[in-house]
Amino acid sequence: MSVPPASSHHPHAPVVPRPLHRVLVANRGEIACRVLRTCRAMGLGTVAVYSDADAHAPHLELADVAVRLGPAPARDSYLSIPALLAAAAATGADAVHPGYGFLSENATFARAVAEAGLTFIGPSPMVIQLLGSKREAKLRAEAARVPTVPGYSGEDQEVATLARAAGDIGFPLLVKASAGGGGKGMRIVRRADELVRAIEAAKREALGAFADDTLILERYVERPRHVEIQILGDHHGTLVHLWERECSIQRRHQKVIEEAPSPALTPELRAAMGAAGVAVGKAVGYTSAGTVEFILGADGAFYFLEVNTRLQVEHPVTEATTGLDLVREQLRIARGERLGYDQAPPQRGHAIEVRLYAEDPAAGWLPTTGTVAAFELPTVPGPATELGPHLRVDSGVRAGTEVGIHYDPMLAKVIAHAPTRGDAAALLAWALERATLAGVTTNRDMLARTLRHPAFLAGELDTHFLERHPEVVAAAVPPATLVRAALGATAWLFERGRRGPRPLPHVEPGWRNVWHAPEHVRWRAGDEVVAGAYRNLGQGALRCTVGAATHDLRLLAADEGGVRWQDGDLAFGARVVPVGGAAGGDPTAVHVAGQGWAVDLTLEPRFPEQKTEVAPGSLVAPMPGKVVKVQVAVGDAVPAGATLLILEAMKMEQPVRAPVAGTVTALAVGLGEQVEADQLLAVVSAD
Repeated sequence: MSVPPASSHHPHAPVVPRPLHRVLVANRGEIACRVLRTCRAMGLGTVAVYSDADAHAPHLELADVAVRLGPAPARDSYLSIPALLAAAAATGADAVHPGYGFLSENATFARAVAEAGLTFIGPSPMVIQLLGSKREAKLRAEAARVPTVPGYSGEDQEVATLARAAGDIGFPLLVKASAGGGGKGMRIVRRADELVRAIEAAKREALGAFADDTLILERYVERPRHVEIQILGDHHGTLVHLWERECSIQRRHQKVIEEAPSPALTPELRAAMGAAGVAVGKAVGYTSAGTVEFILGADGAFYFLEVNTRLQVEHPVTEATTGLDLVREQLRIARGERLGYDQAPPQRGHAIEVRLYAEDPAAGWLPTTGTVAAFELPTVPGPATELGPHLRVDSGVRAGTEVGIHYDPMLAKVIAHAPTRGDAAALLAWALERATLAGVTTNRDMLARTLRHPAFLAGELDTHFLERHPEVVAAAVPPATLVRAALGATAWLFERGRRGPRPLPHVEPGWRNVWHAPEHVRWRAGDEVVAGAYRNLGQGALRCTVGAATHDLRLLAADEGGVRWQDGDLAFGARVVPVGGAAGGDPTAVHVAGQGWAVDLTLEPRFPEQKTEVAPGSLVAPMPGKVVKVQVAVGDAVPAGATLLILEAMKMEQPVRAPVAGTVTALAVGLGEQVEADQLLAVVSAD
């Protein structure tokens, strides 16, 4: 297929200055907060939008005015183009910033914004539409003489055609959605017998996420690195690259740790990849901020992947190392200004970003829900210099935020900038280890372990790093840490009772007729149970027994937020956050965070309730979600591991598989049904 020159479709037309007065941010969470802050710093009026689920979200407080869009489901709120345009009209907004995700790469939305007489802060609708198709983007890259991965990107999307093309390409290969990104609609296929199932799943996921089930197939490069080039173009013909970012640490094809510069690039390779990124941008007349993504092989060969026509989640590492505010540059370009430079500022130091997700890495990265009870990260120790150390937190949550099933599970991004890569990794790990993140399970510990892993520090990265190093994904709490957390929680619980109402003011908590009998307590951390006992010795002294060891503690300080205690010659402190129990009553669970450690503890009831008996072979929902596919019927014989149905939550699909070979004897849910965590889904009776 011949591709005409891009300039015939996307000429640089004379630009009429478009002064901006009020910007509507068509997004939520941390990116909405981040865009709103720059708009305010530039003296622009601001409009926030929200769904019912975000009625108390932090981004609303950063805007001059906030407009309700609709119910919690994104299709009824953040994805509703009429609702967003109505919000702009009602508030007098003259520009729209799409953030990332949702409608940020939707050409129909960009065109509707322009037709409404508003400025869309991003590339033109034509460019978004062109590059929104991975197939078309690949053709443009080939026309610009940028290397691409061999594969199939034809118009015939029949499963049989895709299967024949896969045979020609060979295995392993990558099946991925032509529209969208973020790992959705993407599958690695290593054997021919996995192909049809992977194609069907990718099509279903792509259709649900992007309303387009077109797929492309590519040869899969083993142990690839993911390196991307940030580009920036104005309306006067200037297009530059702002160096690279490495995003190789991924799970489910989605990035979790990003950095700049890449430890893999030589000066020569950096120059070649930067030039390739600019060539792709010029091939389509690109304006605003965008990212040209590549995979990098172990042999130094790189291949074009796609172009993201929006601000990237990981843009802060580029900002840290160049000194530029990319949102400010987007706004300047949108109002017709010249960039004022034709090459990037020199890279300064090293920056690393981690994405904090509400998810459980040890449970297959299952998204988690709940109410954020505490969200606190430490400040940087010591003075900051131009190159660091510097710590930045971009967050869209706070204590009290409800994390539900409707949106992406990312809570925040934490970015460290320092003179060297080792310094940045150490600072970021230090901050994560001392954070207090309570109420929802997060990937915080996994991120900290990765940043301290010898292979990461040596720069030995690829997109399967987490699969090759399972020790960073899940690790047991060290016994000494578990004991320390139990001691701190016990001391805090005792002191909490001491501050509460007593039958007689002069009677100490823990007083009993049989004075030598201690109070008993059992704390659970995952599968571990810590049984202990304590006795009040008076005047702030406690004798605690944990396992076979006895600790004579002296309380140094205590309040609702935490406790400090002395154990022998050592003094410890911990933030203690209750995360369970009725208001005003004793907590059923606590989050205990000390200096460099944190543990979630559940207080086991003294008289456990009788549990409901569950039929053998019962399968329950691992998380709240929606049933998007049912693949069996009652009476079907299934092998162990067979997928019975598929749940979707937080933009992710989760297959529910048969634990044993047997017969489906009950199916408790149907297609499209919303289910709660631990709800019965099906029963498989073993053969």
